[in-house]
Amino acid sequence: MKKLIFIVLSLTICNSINAQVNNHKDSVEVVQVIHNMFTAMKTSDTNLLKTCFSSNAVFQTIITKKDTTTVKSEVVQNFINSIGKQVPGSLDERITIGSLLIDATLASVWTPYQFYFKGQYSHQGVNSFQLVRHTEGWKIQYLIDTRRK
Repeated sequence: MKKLIFIVLSLTICNSINAQVNNHKDSVEVVQVIHNMFTAMKTSDTNLLKTCFSSNAVFQTIITKKDTTTVKSEVVQNFINSIGKQVPGSLDERITIGSLLIDATLASVWTPYQFYFKGQYSHQGVNSFQLVRHTEGWKIQYLIDTRRK
C-alpha cells in the first residue's frame, strides 16, 4: 500500500512539474507575440505585425460617450495598413502584463496601457487578448480594448 501511494504521489508531482514547464514555455511564447505586436506598432513594421494575428482575428474597441457604451469593430488588415502609414517611433503603447492565463491551446492576457503619439500622452486603458496556439505558434485571435483620457 505504501508503494502504491508513493507511486501515485510521484506521478502526480512529475505531471505537475511537466505542466509547469510547458506552461512557462507557453507563457514566454504568448508574451512574445504581444510584445511583437507593440514593437511592430512602434517601428511601423507591417510584416512583423501580420505574424501576430490569426487569419480570422477579431479586433474591437469599447467606446463610452455620455453614459452610452458601444463596441466598434475594426478589420485587422485595415489596422495593419494604418500602422504602415505611421512614421516609425510615432506610436508608443506602453503596456504591462496584468494577468496571463493558459489552458492547452487558449491564452488570455490582460494588459493595462498608456498610449503616446509622437511623444505626447494620448490615452490609456486595458487590452484584453485571446490567443490560440496554431501549428505555427501562438496568434492573436481576439483583441478588445478600452480607451479613456
